[in-house]
Amino acid sequence: QVHLVESGGGLVQPGGSLKLSCTASGRTRMTYAFGWFRQAPGQEREFVAAIDWTGGRKYYGDLAKGRFTVSRDGANNTVYLQMTGLKPEDAAVYSCGASTGIWVDGMGYEYGYWGQGTQVTVSS
Repeated sequence: QVHLVESGGGLVQPGGSLKLSCTASGRTRMTYAFGWFRQAPGQEREFVAAIDWTGGRKYYGDLAKGRFTVSRDGANNTVYLQMTGLKPEDAAVYSCGASTGIWVDGMGYEYGYWGQGTQVTVSS
């Protein structure tokens, strides 16, 4: 079992930045890829970004390209999502998932573990 806890969400003004964290505990000796997703009320879940277990391969959804950066700190079992240029439409619950699988083009990773999410609100 892997337990994921997200943090770093909050209220930010349009154009501002936030850095989200996702910390893994439990069976963290296994090599995991991690992904970030978001879901706004009444909306479908959207893929934001993913990173492989080495940190060498990163994948971004169209909504994140040029504004968001995913990274990981293997020593601390933590994955980050740096978000800049935030817009009101970026407001959502952001969740991370962990995967032991491989990236499949068109499908992404298959995630076996999820965190509870952290709320991001973008408003003036």
